[in-house]
Amino acid sequence: MTETAGTTALLVVDLQNDFCAGPVAAARFPGDPERLTRAAANSVRAVELARETGLDVLFVRFLGDPVHQGPAWRRRDALLGKRPKCLEGSWGAEFHGVRPRPGEEVFTKRAVFDAFLDERLEPHLRRRGIDHLVLAGLFADVCVDSTARTAFQRGFHLTVLRDCTTALHLADADILRFMARVYGARVADLSELPFAASPLPATPVPSVVEQR
Repeated sequence: MTETAGTTALLVVDLQNDFCAGPVAAARFPGDPERLTRAAANSVRAVELARETGLDVLFVRFLGDPVHQGPAWRRRDALLGKRPKCLEGSWGAEFHGVRPRPGEEVFTKRAVFDAFLDERLEPHLRRRGIDHLVLAGLFADVCVDSTARTAFQRGFHLTVLRDCTTALHLADADILRFMARVYGARVADLSELPFAASPLPATPVPSVVEQR
């Protein structure tokens, strides 16, 4: 299959202040803060390159207000002492380093991980004829992975930009390898944009006995 600019979109996941910068982001990210800074800056650059190339750019944002949280979410936060993030109308919920332009769609997750839980996302992709999603943003092992999982199950081809994301709980290499093996995701570098009119090759993964 050959992917063209008409069938590819950049999906930017949760590039918001509470995940990228400031005291909330710094307090919850356990790794090297430079890794988080680099992933955020590269995601901003991915938006710029996609716009220059003419690829659709789609934004996903998270709102964590308690009013949106289900009982399991509230219980988890109480057990772990987690405070809500990206409160609607706050600086923490604003996009970091970039703003959607007119015509660039924004999809909202209300205290959930998966972008497809905004029921407008899949119909928008179908209307636009998009069947290949290039993923950037945060976090690789939480909302990026949750979105990639549903995208794969609904038939979308996936590319994950390894230098435009980072993991919160797992090693970056482990979650990228997982997405490559389980979802068939291509793992690529920002420098490989644009993807217009280029083949979408399989990502080589280590040889193991397949479980599924």
